[in-house]
Amino acid sequence: MPNIGDIIELITNIPEKTLSVGMRGVVVHSHGDDVYEIEFTNEEGETLDFTSLNKKNFMVIWKSETKQWIPIAEQTSSLISEMPDDMAKQVLDFARFLFFRNCNTI
Repeated sequence: MPNIGDIIELITNIPEKTLSVGMRGVVVHSHGDDVYEIEFTNEEGETLDFTSLNKKNFMVIWKSETKQWIPIAEQTSSLISEMPDDMAKQVLDFARFLFFRNCNTI
């Protein structure tokens, strides 16, 4: 569950707000029912947008409670868990390919 102060990264485009996959924001409020207020800022700290998003639109990449970045493996797992099984299997097959390729070059 996202908490206030967590940094999130969009995993879907929000065209009506001109927000793109990969943009980062901060959770500033929780409405419950997996809906959160997210503030997006530019590099100068100026607010670009302030919008309500469903949890399915983003993943948490930094936890304010622990003051730590979420490990890449957990971020990847979070994305895969939202995919249909056939697509998730393709990702798993590709990860296996990369793993075995790496093992054979050591």
